[in-house]
Amino acid sequence: MSLILNILWLVFGGLPMALGWVLAAAIMALTIVGLPWTPAALRLAGYTLLPFGQTVIEAPDAGALSTIGNIIWFVLAGWWLALGHLILAAGLAITIIGIPFAWAHLKLARLSLTPVGKVILPLS
Repeated sequence: MSLILNILWLVFGGLPMALGWVLAAAIMALTIVGLPWTPAALRLAGYTLLPFGQTVIEAPDAGALSTIGNIIWFVLAGWWLALGHLILAAGLAITIIGIPFAWAHLKLARLSLTPVGKVILPLS
């Protein structure tokens, strides 16, 4: 079931948003200041590409530095990634078929605001 949902997800906005995450990671990697956020952005780009069958949890060792990192991330890139997910969610929520994908975009919008200190785990 996850395979079918992930294939449909790519059609319903997953691919463009994953590319947005990769773009954010590339921009962060080009700057010395943004380099620490690049791994988190790439990790979430992969999750955004195929979100069904995986879950995101708070890292057990995420501390005060993660909070500071999330604040800086929000200012630099988080708000516009969240906005992209919200726009896609609003468009998909209009149809009954699009509701599960809208829900996934809403979860990713929240995750876009605070991606540092998160771990992606497969659902078993």
